[in-house]
Amino acid sequence: MKIILLGYMASGKTSIGKKLAKNLSLNFLDLDDYIQEKENMTIPEIFKVKGEIYFRKIENTYLLEILEMEQDYILALGGGTPCYANNMNAINKTEAISIYLQGNTNTMIDRAVRKKAKRPIIASLSDDKIPEFVAKHLFERRPYYEQAKMTVKIDQKTKKEVAQELTNLLS
Repeated sequence: MKIILLGYMASGKTSIGKKLAKNLSLNFLDLDDYIQEKENMTIPEIFKVKGEIYFRKIENTYLLEILEMEQDYILALGGGTPCYANNMNAINKTEAISIYLQGNTNTMIDRAVRKKAKRPIIASLSDDKIPEFVAKHLFERRPYYEQAKMTVKIDQKTKKEVAQELTNLLS
């Protein structure tokens, strides 16, 4: 079984993915961690030193590498991964189950503000600028996210509750 979690930043892809992997006894992979390991640089360093275009190219390369792995796994994508390089087409051509962790705009704004320091894309924004940024970003990215084979709503749920819901759906 191959499961791919996607969604906006702070939707819980990594946290939920780790819990789900434990529940289903599967390996957990995080695409951003995989990229950082392969490139020997953090994601912010890659963006700063080599730029976003370079990052999106290698993100696609490493995603395709993971999709070709024989082993079963749960993979957490970066928030932007589905939106570039025909990544959603590549994902949906596989047997993997892609799952959109969908939060409404208010949920995603609240989470983004709380986790601002850990999110380079919004770290420099003042708190009053984040709602507009998140709303615009979600609007632009939603068509890509909605190409996932399944959607699970995360609003008013803990990460543990979402992981259990997914465990029940996939068992």
